[in-house]
Amino acid sequence: MTYFYQPKDGHGLPHDPFNAIVGPRPIGWISSRSSSGVDNLAPYSFFNAFNYVPPIIGFSSIGAKDSLRNIQETGEFVWNLVTRPLAEAMNQSCAAVAPEVSEFDLTGLTRTPSRVVNVPRVLESPVAFECRSTQIIQLQGLDGHKVESWLVLGEVVGIHIDEALLKDGVYDTANAGHILRGGGPADYFSVGPDQLFQMWRPR
Repeated sequence: MTYFYQPKDGHGLPHDPFNAIVGPRPIGWISSRSSSGVDNLAPYSFFNAFNYVPPIIGFSSIGAKDSLRNIQETGEFVWNLVTRPLAEAMNQSCAAVAPEVSEFDLTGLTRTPSRVVNVPRVLESPVAFECRSTQIIQLQGLDGHKVESWLVLGEVVGIHIDEALLKDGVYDTANAGHILRGGGPADYFSVGPDQLFQMWRPR
């Protein structure tokens, strides 16, 4: 037996399975700065990397949130890696607060200057990508009508990595403490050495 539904008619389940199936997903913990100088920090579960050279990452803002507006104004943002010790702070940073309230202050996280862009990164995060926006695309459905979601793409112009995570020059994903968003209203996953296995590409 297979459970089948057409999304246009609703899923008929206690919780939408779509984003549980497309998961676990890396978290886009995005810092941005408004044109008036207010710093924002917010997590996005629709996030990933899209290109090697140049390196391009992107996230989708469901609704016109502060991060989107700030990037539209300034063209800059920073992605900050969320690790297990930062999970609670990341969760706090998704609180619905007024645009003039900075989540850096709300969470007690430390702003630290970036090297290339005029947006702070999270000092406590072991990895950060400084980015400049390349495209902002409002998504649309099959009917051609635009939906209230925007895909923000940015080229990575600077990368910060805690040197403790470089083992013989190779980034140590297994021990970096990444967490990822799962399905359900509160599910997350962690990455560790127990999940590591290797497969070499065929030649």
